Amino acid sequence: MTFPSDLQIARSAALKPLTDIAAEMDIGPHLLEPYGEHVAKIKLKAIDELADRPAARYVVVSAITPTPLGEGKTTTTVGLGQAMRRIGRRATVAIRQPSMGPTFGIKGGAAGGGYSQVVPMETLNLHLTGDFHAVTAAHNLLSAILDNHLFQGNEAGLDQHAITWRRVLDVNDRVLRNVIVGLGTHTDGIPRQTGFDITAASEVMAILALARSLSEMRRRLGRIVIGYTDDRRPVTAEDIGGAGAMAALLRDALKPNLLQTCENTPVLVHAGPFGNIAHGNSSVVADLIAIHAGDYLVTEAGFGADMGAERFFNIKCRASGLTPDAAVVVATVRALKAHSGRHHIVAGKPLPEALFAENPDQVHAGGANLRKQIENIGLHGVTPVVAINAFPGDHPSEHAAIAEIAGSMGARAAVCTHFADGGAGATELAEAVAEAAQEPSAFRYLYPDDAPLRDKIETVARQVYGADGVDYDLAAARQLDAYERNGFGRLPVCIAKTHLSISSDPTLKGAPTGWRLPVREVRASVGAGFVYPICGDMRTMPGLGTRPAAHRIDIDAEGNIVNLS
Repeated sequence: MTFPSDLQIARSAALKPLTDIAAEMDIGPHLLEPYGEHVAKIKLKAIDELADRPAARYVVVSAITPTPLGEGKTTTTVGLGQAMRRIGRRATVAIRQPSMGPTFGIKGGAAGGGYSQVVPMETLNLHLTGDFHAVTAAHNLLSAILDNHLFQGNEAGLDQHAITWRRVLDVNDRVLRNVIVGLGTHTDGIPRQTGFDITAASEVMAILALARSLSEMRRRLGRIVIGYTDDRRPVTAEDIGGAGAMAALLRDALKPNLLQTCENTPVLVHAGPFGNIAHGNSSVVADLIAIHAGDYLVTEAGFGADMGAERFFNIKCRASGLTPDAAVVVATVRALKAHSGRHHIVAGKPLPEALFAENPDQVHAGGANLRKQIENIGLHGVTPVVAINAFPGDHPSEHAAIAEIAGSMGARAAVCTHFADGGAGATELAEAVAEAAQEPSAFRYLYPDDAPLRDKIETVARQVYGADGVDYDLAAARQLDAYERNGFGRLPVCIAKTHLSISSDPTLKGAPTGWRLPVREVRASVGAGFVYPICGDMRTMPGLGTRPAAHRIDIDAEGNIVNLS
């Protein structure tokens, strides 16, 4: 029998009224703003109304270093949330909103998968409540104000060669990576080279995810550095009069979106910061609501534990004041076999046939990556649990190999079949997470606020990535010195590197040693509140592949969306 598509499963789900879903979170209808029949925004005053209620156990879902196909982290997050109900606990799930760039590209949507997904999946993957469009509009409004400021005389004294603010769009469009604006007549503006990033890479998106309130969001927007003067003085959005209007455009976008899973578990979907150059986590305001709305709050962090989880601990937790009780590390047989160095997995192409042959020795050969990611969770004093995300074609001996690797690190492990079986397929994981979350917490940041930026970078490179040290290009060294002089030294660091290796080289699998982290450039997201060293070539505007999903997605004669995955 053919397994139904995600879209077929989503459409067969029996959805409950959102007032019932909100009631499970002890949220009354007066706090909801309906967007159609199955989506609502939650008013920010819910944070204060729920604040006196007991705090839920806070669980973050991360992963080993993934293949280009991903390893089911969102699906596991949703499945775990559903499984909590099956073991008698109330859970709320919090995830990022998908970007339409990957939805119409290769990766597809990000609603989970199979019987562990967020519904309605079409709405989630296409527009939702327009938060991404609000971020796009606010970001580009500041771009327009910036270019108008130059045209009107450049009172702030911006050096046109030191302008760092670009434009954004929520599509994959490589031809926009580098553009020249202001061409035409004198009244068409000042010609200069700039470019576009994808909306998820906008600093405005990172701010939306980290702000705790409207007033804090307004302050953060004002601190955005859009460029520098000839003498390297930073010029901010406040300096050129753009922050207030941006806040007005984002007022409603700061309210998190309420949806549900296939099994009617409450889900807050909010913000979608890029996982490479930003923190890659859903919003603080969603967590501040959900942490008082049940027994467990299950959220996820982008990419592997060396990236999303490290940033969750050292950036998001600093912003929210919340501390996690347990962390899940999602592992798959196919990814660990890939980390053995004997298989090459390419997005958009069939998996190698040899990957499906029973071979627990290859799982053990790639196990160094899992051991290091478990260690990375432990560095922050958080108890890890390994979720063995089972795929068709796996063998029990290979699952046993993953459990042995986890056991050698003192971590619990559970085999999960939540893609095919929904919450029932993740009850063993839910029990393990519940046990782990009851253990005494010893959460700690990796570095203090007052450590110099170079020390922070070195700490992450050595302790989390396993590097022997850090090498700075001359430009990067000068930028770090300038940021320290400008008062940005207390900010945490968000190291932009490949997500396909713990190292900065995507070809290095497992847990590489004997290498040094190369930092070629350093940028400051002062409004968002972090400094990001760039290690390698980071594409902040993806392109479409040979056969993007956009070629397949359509509507049928009744107006239903088809071929969305």
